[in-house]
Amino acid sequence: MFWNEVYKGTPPWDLDHPQSAFQALIQSGEIRPGRALDIGCGRGENAIMLAMSGCDVTGMDLAENAISDARAKAVERHIKVNFVVGNVLQMDRFFKEGEFDVVIDSGLFHVMTDEERPVFTQQVHRILREGGKYFMLCFSDKEPGEYELPRRLSKAEIESTFSPLFNIVYIKDAVFDSLLSPSSRKAYLLSATRN
Repeated sequence: MFWNEVYKGTPPWDLDHPQSAFQALIQSGEIRPGRALDIGCGRGENAIMLAMSGCDVTGMDLAENAISDARAKAVERHIKVNFVVGNVLQMDRFFKEGEFDVVIDSGLFHVMTDEERPVFTQQVHRILREGGKYFMLCFSDKEPGEYELPRRLSKAEIESTFSPLFNIVYIKDAVFDSLLSPSSRKAYLLSATRN
């Protein structure tokens, strides 16, 4: 499977620290203690940070290699996080409706195809409680790039995808930290609440 192969090495988004955009959300109080889900959690840095800030956290990823590394990292740091291997397009098989207060997405939505996006949006909506918050960090259309993936998204695309099921609080310029040079990529940070 593609994602498992990717995690046999160190993909460019696999930092040994959480994304600064999510750290800022905790520091500002936008993310408060509650039940949190990190989708596409990779090796777990963002999920572990959420747990350290008082959240009851689940991390989910398709890549078994990434999840086993994330579990080991959490044990090593004495942090409790529930890591599960699973497909975010089938979260209804794993979680109850309204199970989470917060869902974070660091670089997952921008790898979705046009066909997957509506399914993804419905799945995120379903697992969030009413008024629950979704925070998403993705490459923005301001980031130059000759590669097809990850897609660079416009504010309009993000709005049209999420606005039917979510109240968009903001879509603002942010940075996506990576191991590539330069280490900061132009990104959008979405804050949205479930209708």
